Amino acid sequence: MNLFLVGFLLFRQSPHPAGGRPPFAQVGPKHRIIEQLHFDEIQVQIYEELIDEHKRTIQELNDKVRETKSELYLTLAQENTSSKDSLIKELGSLQQKIETVHYNHFIAIKNLCKPDQLGYFETLTTKLADYFDLARSAPRRPE
Repeated sequence: MNLFLVGFLLFRQSPHPAGGRPPFAQVGPKHRIIEQLHFDEIQVQIYEELIDEHKRTIQELNDKVRETKSELYLTLAQENTSSKDSLIKELGSLQQKIETVHYNHFIAIKNLCKPDQLGYFETLTTKLADYFDLARSAPRRPE
């Protein structure tokens, strides 16, 4: 029985090649968007610059969210929780900024499109939320 178990563990195929990531994650939203919009080389280069700026801005905002959440949860150990409401309001404001950055990023992508690519962009907009929701698009394990 032990030999069978060891053999099974050693010789079974991983359901997620390349370090445990599912195959769809290897392609990622960037490549899917480039492919769906039929970007040429110049558009891809500009798009990659847009992505770098977007990632930097989102990272800064996410850092602020983490810091604010830390401050918020520290109030749980205090008697005076008067700052709780202002911290929660700040979190809402930061989330609004994050969504605005995402939206403006896609406006910039739309502006990058040539007139004949705008139809592809319109089709893409119906699927954008799914592109970035890895939890929904990841294969589920049986319960």
